[in-house]
Amino acid sequence: MAAEEDDFERPLRELEKKIEELSGVPGGDDRADEIERLERRLQALRQEVYARLSPWQRALVARHPKRPYTLDYIGFLFTDFVEIQGDRKYADDPAIVAGFATYKGAPVALIGHQKGRDTREKVRRNFGMPRPEGYRKAVRVMEMAEKFRRPLFTFVDTPGAYPGKGAEERGQAEAIAVSLRTMAQLSVPTVVTVTGEGGSGGALAIAIGDRVLMLEHAVYSVISPEGCAAILWSDQGKSREAARAMRITAPDLKDLEIIDAIVPEPAGGAQADPARQAQILDGHLMAALEELRSVPPSELVETRYQKFRRMGTFGQAKFF
Repeated sequence: MAAEEDDFERPLRELEKKIEELSGVPGGDDRADEIERLERRLQALRQEVYARLSPWQRALVARHPKRPYTLDYIGFLFTDFVEIQGDRKYADDPAIVAGFATYKGAPVALIGHQKGRDTREKVRRNFGMPRPEGYRKAVRVMEMAEKFRRPLFTFVDTPGAYPGKGAEERGQAEAIAVSLRTMAQLSVPTVVTVTGEGGSGGALAIAIGDRVLMLEHAVYSVISPEGCAAILWSDQGKSREAARAMRITAPDLKDLEIIDAIVPEPAGGAQADPARQAQILDGHLMAALEELRSVPPSELVETRYQKFRRMGTFGQAKFF
């Protein structure tokens, strides 16, 4: 059962392979009709499979290696991107991309996690797990966005901040805390999008936004399902149960008012059509920015503060 749940895309891959085989064989109109029929079946099957994903399966989709990353969205949605590198204290951290660009003709600031595609890039970007210098670089851009009155967009997709010895020695916790504080105090509009994995404080460090959007099949949690299962049951095999209990999916988090809106994904997920996903996200980013531009700066800060203060509140039942 576990293997089947992990390999829920197998029927899709089988159909894709059949279409590919038929496309390579000459066959005239009959072959074209058959390919078209299979493509319609594939589209319907994608919608069916992705409409009933379990929380654990959504976590697997959020980690899909072909999902678009920050640099992909920058390429699709922004122009004139100028990347800022280094934290002016220790080094540059490629796990976080940060800089300035133009969006719909207006200057904006951008920050986002960046995972790698091939093995070399994954190692260079530390699999999207930032070190302290990554968060200090992010703070540099936040402060410049504040100084030059540029709205800030962030893109969240990380398993979490890097927990290595060197990162701890260089002040990982302090760097995350300063990033949280800086972002909370910004008086410019901030729009956050959780595009894949939103893991722990490593994600939250660049996610204190006036509007927090989340892609339909992304996940967002204080710890990974595997980590939760290891702590609660000393058994990572219970990751599926942990994913269900943790309420890590976009619909759950919308109900809990942790996020503000769910961004739909194309059939088959963002990885199936990155360009279409960027187009869908574009409308949500523009709507959020237009709404926030009319809010006075002091009100932005206070409203953002109250928004995050409300998270995690609970009531106490009365017994008679």
